[in-house]
Amino acid sequence: MTTFDDRENAFEAKFARDENLRFTATARRNRYLGLWAAEKLGLSGPDADAYVKDVIRSDFLEPGDEDVIAKVLTDFKANGIPVEDKELRRKLLELTGQALAEIEAGK
Repeated sequence: MTTFDDRENAFEAKFARDENLRFTATARRNRYLGLWAAEKLGLSGPDADAYVKDVIRSDFLEPGDEDVIAKVLTDFKANGIPVEDKELRRKLLELTGQALAEIEAGK
């Protein structure tokens, strides 16, 4: 193998690790967001679990976070829970940091 091949393989391996980390962190973040939102909505037990799954599934509607944000904002609005778009985005950032920290710590 040449040095170029070694570098190419290293870049491909790093890309794969980064993508896996991003996917894992996003899924975990969405789970935490679903739990947070379920609590605000007054859901518990199986209802909360079902809601968390709905939030996670909503992320597959379109690329990015807009689908998850729209889901939670719509549900909050329908239930009379005041929350601003800014607040929800801040919560997403907070939960992303939490998810990444836990993954890096091996949890």
